[in-house]
Amino acid sequence: MTFYDLASLTKPLVTAPLAHAFLDLDGDRRFALGFHDREAPLTARQLLCHAGGLPPWRPFLGDSVAEQMRRPVAGHPLLRYATAGEATYSDLGYRLLAQLIEMETRVPFARIGAAMSGLAPAPWRELPVQALNGPDADAWRAAEPEVPLPAPDPHRPHDLNARAGMAGHAGFGATMGSLRNWLLIWSKQWAPRMCVEASRESDGSLWGLGLRAAHRGRGRFAELLQDLPLGSLGEARVLEWPGEDRDAPAPELGLEPGPPSGWWCHFGFTGPAVFFRPEDGACLALLLHRRGMEGGCLDAEALRARRWAILSRFTATLKG
Repeated sequence: MTFYDLASLTKPLVTAPLAHAFLDLDGDRRFALGFHDREAPLTARQLLCHAGGLPPWRPFLGDSVAEQMRRPVAGHPLLRYATAGEATYSDLGYRLLAQLIEMETRVPFARIGAAMSGLAPAPWRELPVQALNGPDADAWRAAEPEVPLPAPDPHRPHDLNARAGMAGHAGFGATMGSLRNWLLIWSKQWAPRMCVEASRESDGSLWGLGLRAAHRGRGRFAELLQDLPLGSLGEARVLEWPGEDRDAPAPELGLEPGPPSGWWCHFGFTGPAVFFRPEDGACLALLLHRRGMEGGCLDAEALRARRWAILSRFTATLKG
């Protein structure tokens, strides 16, 4: 059975449920996390919906996020600073959530995450399909040109920071069976708590407390999902990419998101995705990898086409 690196699906499938289970979402944790110069409160609720004012990314060298924030960096979009009043998708916020969970439970994040979900923390015995480094490699070199990239390791995640030991944002993997087993619980107990309007990105995209709204609009996955009848999925479904050499292009993507569709979602850089509709508890996950024919990472459009091919084929069968 194929094993998949879930990448950022770790956020909604592991970190967010643990945060909802163990943390006071509205307590001010800035001082506990080392942000002694920060004037505004910093809460778990803000971190869950990417509204903590943190940048998207910094290389993990073992120092705290607060210390990282004191060092100026530039030269790559992942290193940009957050804009006040707007959600900015941030791996760093989920690193802080993992720290808070460890403080509260006194259990290592990987251990408690595995015990709750049944998903596998790295290092892995089973090996996912590997691809060459992604954009985090260029961001690492821009931020820390004197520090070598974490060495490739087939037993560890594609994500460089997860490979280096950072927790909370990535670092878990699954087979089709283990993911489905967890989704049967997750879709009933945890996903509904994440589907609340909590913050918005600069383009109007809506974030909840662990999932983001799936917006309507040309070329967006909600266009495939929004016509599925209520109750048509039954229990949680997991779809695997069939391994075709070439995927047909997806429809052109509109620049601006349309209105929320009623579905919520999250994506992993390595390919997987999860969709959830709170109205009827419908839950659908896609398992695929991002490796292209030459071994490199698919670009964003090629990855969207691969996801679109899986989802469109499935939704067509349900719509008759």
